[in-house]
Amino acid sequence: MATRIDKEACREAYNLVRDDNTEINWAAFKYEGHMIVPAGQGTDYEEFKSQCTDDVRLFGFVRITTGDAMSKRAKFTLITWIGENVSGLQRAKISTDKTLVKDIVQNFAKEFMISDPRELEEDYIRTELKKAGGANYDAQGE
Repeated sequence: MATRIDKEACREAYNLVRDDNTEINWAAFKYEGHMIVPAGQGTDYEEFKSQCTDDVRLFGFVRITTGDAMSKRAKFTLITWIGENVSGLQRAKISTDKTLVKDIVQNFAKEFMISDPRELEEDYIRTELKKAGGANYDAQGE
């Protein structure tokens, strides 16, 4: 059976993360059978990380504030998490299922495909987003 997505619920979660007037900085989307649905949202990145377990595959849309001495800005990332114990068939399906998520999650600076919990560290994600962000004026102050 083909995977489907709850577009309305997922779009609502996505918009909460993008909204500058909320504290929400992450939303997760998980599989319930053949349906991708919101798996929660929050303000603490560690909460998001705690959902990324060995037996789960999910998508995360995360807001991280980056920048330098001259400007701070919100950057967004799409994280695809595939736990170590996810079956080969489920791993293979995730790349095609990601197109369903990308129909809703359209604006992000960088995309990550992660299976190693160490790559989920917030500092690693922030550094990669900063690299993708272009000009870095911190170097001028040194």
